This record gives sequence, structure tokens and C-alpha cells, in this order.
Amino acid sequence: MATKVKAKIEKTVARRGGSSYITKWLVRLGLLSLFVSACAWLDTIKDRWYVFEPTSLNKLANEAIAANPNNTRGMISHIVANLTSHYPSTLIALNPRQDEWVFSNAGGAMGAMYIIHASITEYLIIFGTPLGTEGHTGLHTADDYFNILVGEQWAFAPGSLEMERYGPGDVHHLPRATAKQYKMHEGCFALEYARGWIPLMLPFGLADILTSTLDFPTFYHTSRITAREIFNNLLVGKI
Repeated sequence: MATKVKAKIEKTVARRGGSSYITKWLVRLGLLSLFVSACAWLDTIKDRWYVFEPTSLNKLANEAIAANPNNTRGMISHIVANLTSHYPSTLIALNPRQDEWVFSNAGGAMGAMYIIHASITEYLIIFGTPLGTEGHTGLHTADDYFNILVGEQWAFAPGSLEMERYGPGDVHHLPRATAKQYKMHEGCFALEYARGWIPLMLPFGLADILTSTLDFPTFYHTSRITAREIFNNLLVGKI
């Protein structure tokens, strides 16, 4: 009799354990579905948080080129001065520290960048190198607009038999979820603008440090500056 009761109890416990396991996974799947749905909804409204316009930035880049021929540093100063005077600090936070440059190793390419703006949905940087570099653009959750200030950039997409060529004043638009090979020739610098989900681009921008260069001071400063600028923008309500 005792044996039958024990077996019945064990059977009941096993049945409840199986039900509990199924319930846990149903809850997890439900939460995952809610998360995916929320992300999809946020993606449809992210444009309401954009402040910059690609056409305006390209116009500004061309104005900087015209006002400072053969003077890259002058172009950068022109761009930063224009942005800080045009956009109030109550709308968006900008980084005016033009000496705050860090190395950028991503997709096999190497250069240096100055982060003018970073938020959840936008970033604006100066990127380039006097030496030249080439690599993979990465596959991103944001549209990228590369406004050439000096030098020349070449690009190539799979299936194309001819290269794309971009010179001063040109803009190279890389739509989200697309990738190319690109090359920046000696002395090429650009005003780069991205709009989309910026935090999801960070692994691409930092992975080479962890797997190749082991330049941890650059990892620290890149993370510190990016986090600082995103936080400063959140303080003024800029997502």
C-alpha cells in the first residue's frame, strides 16, 4: 500500500514538474514575442527622434570645403561652429572638443574619428586617415551618409563590375542592411552621419580591438566618449 502511494506521489510530482517546465517556456516565448513586437513598433517611429537631415549636412560639408580649400582642420572647425550655432543645446548635445580624436578599427579598416554627436538614433563624426585604408563597411541597422571633405573614397558592392568613386563634396549613402568593400585613399577625411539604431553598431566598431589590436586604451576612450555623449543627449530629451 505504501509503495502504491509513493509511486502515485512521484507520478504527480513528475507531471507537475513537466507542466511547470512547459509553463516557463511559454512565458519566455511570450516575453520574447512582446520584445520583438516592441522593437518592430519602435523601428516604425524612430524618425521622430532625428534632428539632422542628410541633405543639410551635405550642403554644410560643401560650404566647409568652399570656405577652407586645402585646409581639413579649417573645414572641421567650420562644420562644428555651424552646428553649435544652428542647433540649441536644449534640443541636442554636441561635442565641441575638436582635439578629442580616437583610433577607429572596424571591418579591417583603420583611421581616426572625432565624435561630434552620439545619441540612440543618430551619430555624426569626422573620420579619416592621412595614410589611406580599406575594409568592410559592416552590416548595420542604420543608414550611413559619408560626405567626403578631402581625398577620395572608392566602393564596391557584390555583383558590380565597376567601382563607385566619391570625391570632395560627394555623399556615399549606404542603406541599412547593406554592405560594401570600401577604400579611402591617402589624406581622405569625411563627415559621416548615421541614422537608425546606433547602439547596435557599436559591436562592429569595437570588435577589432578585442580580436586583433588589443588597444584597450582606445576601447576605453571610445566607450567613454560615446556613453558620455549619449547620456548628455538623453538629459535634454534627445533619443
